[in-house]
Formats: sequence, C-alpha cells, structure tokens
Amino acid sequence: MSYRVFPVRRNFFPEPALRRRLTCGIGTGREVFLLKSQAVAQYLPFLRRYARALTGSQHSGDAYVSTALEALINDPNVIDVSGGPRVALYRLFTKIWNSVGVNGKASPADADMPADMRLASLTPKPRQAFLLVALEGFSEEDAARILDVDVPALRALVEESGRELAAEIATDVLIIEDETFIAMDLETLVESLGHHVLGVARTHTEALAIARKKPPGLILADIQLADGSSGLDAVNELLKTFEVPVIFITAYPERFLTGERPEPAFLIAKPFQPAMVSAIASQALFFSRNARTRKKPAA
Repeated sequence: MSYRVFPVRRNFFPEPALRRRLTCGIGTGREVFLLKSQAVAQYLPFLRRYARALTGSQHSGDAYVSTALEALINDPNVIDVSGGPRVALYRLFTKIWNSVGVNGKASPADADMPADMRLASLTPKPRQAFLLVALEGFSEEDAARILDVDVPALRALVEESGRELAAEIATDVLIIEDETFIAMDLETLVESLGHHVLGVARTHTEALAIARKKPPGLILADIQLADGSSGLDAVNELLKTFEVPVIFITAYPERFLTGERPEPAFLIAKPFQPAMVSAIASQALFFSRNARTRKKPAA
C-alpha cells in the first residue's frame, strides 16, 4: 500500500470535527465505528507529539498524522489488532512514516566529522524505538509490536540510539521553571547529559536577563509561572533576537495541542521521566543543528 501525505487543516482534529469525518458515509455499523473512532481520538494529541519529535516540525508531523487518519478511515479494522487501539494507531503511523523512503535513510557519517555534523547520521529506526519507550512510555513489548520487531531487537535499537545520541556536543541551557525541586531536577539532568546550565529563571524578567548575557543553545521552559508571568511569552520575546530550540514543560499538555493556535514542536508533560527529557533534548538539538547546516552557504 502507498500513502500520500495530505496537507494539514488549520484546525487539526478538534473532537466534533474528528467524529464527523470518521463517521461520514458510514451506514451499517455506524455506532460501532463511532466507538472505535472515539477510542482512537483520545490518543491523537500524543501521536501528534510523537510525530513532531520525529519530524521536528508541527506542520510535517501533523501531515503524517493526517495521512494515518485517512488510512484509518479507508480501513477502520486496522485498530482491531492485538495491543489495543493506541498500539494500532502508532503502528499504522509507523508504517506510513517508514513507507517514505527518505525517512529510512541516515546521512553518511565520517569518524572525523565534528559532533554537530555527526548528528545528521542519527539512524531513524533506533530514534523511533527510543522515542516510543522514553517519550511515549510504551512497554518494550508494545514498542516492539509498533516497529514490527521482537523485544531483543527493540532493546538493541534503543541501545544503539543511546550510543548515537551520546555523540552530541554540549550546549548552554536556559531553564525557565519556578518550582524549586523541578528546577533542581532539570539542572542535574541537563548537566549529567554534558550540557552547561546558564541559569534558572523563575520569572519572565529573569529569563530575559539571563539570555541577554549569553544566548542559550537550548531552552527548557515551563509555560505557567507562579508569579503570573508566562514562560511562553518570555520565549517568544527571546526568539525575536536569536534562534534556539525550545522544549516546553507543562502539567496540562492537552491545552496546547488543540490545533487552534501555533503549538510547541517539543512538549513534555509533568510529571516527567528523565529519559523523556533526554530524548526530547537530543531531538530538539538534532533538528536545530541540521537546520543550521542546511542554511550554511556552500564553500
């Protein structure tokens, strides 16, 4: 089966519209199919998060998810496979992603390449395995089922991804977080990954002051700060003067995955696992450095 990546609609699958699309034209068994579509709909925000982490883009990620839903409409029985609707949905998405030839290829690596250039050689399938386990929280058995491999192969892919991600160069990180213990956890984790923490900002004003002294290479930002200021506003102001990958951290991710506004490409839900932060930080830096490499003029 071949798949076509469809353009993304402005309002991406708000629940009423999703129900209308998935039930349109259904006669016999409409109620059963509606139940299936509702079972799938609850997982869409998380599939979109995974798609964005994989592609590094809201637009591209949503396009692949849209294509997966088109395939689901054409054959609703795909969600009846073992493992439940969530596994089936991710498995369908994975088949579509891997059916596009360029997604299965890594750029050739050279042992003498600097670390930032070697990021381009991160292998796609190990990256998928790592994100499924670390970001999406799938068990090894379910992640293996999604990737159509056995558990030992899945473990090997995750280990390979870890080795590749370890080649990443260190960068300066700004943490915008007002909760003391979460900020301390993030600072410890970031430093354990080999990065340097420029500072921890607890307000919008502090974030601007730290970043203006030295622009960070990565920002980890809470969205709602205790003093009533917004990490999102602080980041938007900083991005007016320099480009930097940003990972937003929030206790309410569903509020920012509605399709009704520009949305974060990298989003982590509280409470978070250290492996999730590690995975997303690596992905954010990977796509940022690839983008900078593409922009460099040829010598």
